[in-house]
Amino acid sequence: MGEGLVLREWSAGDAPALPALFDDPDVARFTPLASPFDEAAGRAYLARAAESRAARRRVQLAVTTDGGAPLGEALLFTASDDPFAVEAGYVIGPRHRGQGLAVRALRLATEYAFGGLGACRVLLRIVVGNEASDAVARSAGFSLTGEAPISTGTALLRTWHREARRAVGT
Repeated sequence: MGEGLVLREWSAGDAPALPALFDDPDVARFTPLASPFDEAAGRAYLARAAESRAARRRVQLAVTTDGGAPLGEALLFTASDDPFAVEAGYVIGPRHRGQGLAVRALRLATEYAFGGLGACRVLLRIVVGNEASDAVARSAGFSLTGEAPISTGTALLRTWHREARRAVGT
């Protein structure tokens, strides 16, 4: 909670809201979520999210302003190439964009990664050309790593990072 947001666990009752958030051409273009994304896909997505959380591989949280209706998602998961890092992601539904929700949700998720998960770095992998996500990353205090883009076979991803602040003398 903070930044005017409440990040909460997904519930099975959220499945009907997911198509309005995830069935969007930009979501399909810039994330692994395919379109069409209907309520059945939402139920399957929430089931996978619960399994991943139980296995401690991933934390997927609904972005809300009051703990109620979801406006998007913030997620954290283990970075495959860095044991001290956590990867983050975010999606805001099309009707809720332009309100600073992604920046605020990313800041909250990042602080949770540092404090609650003990991460030293938070990474973002953003599709080259996704200018809106680049702007979110910059606004949330992330910077490009300078590493070469990663090819997924269908997209090129640039890596952004933010380091945990260290206390003076540590």
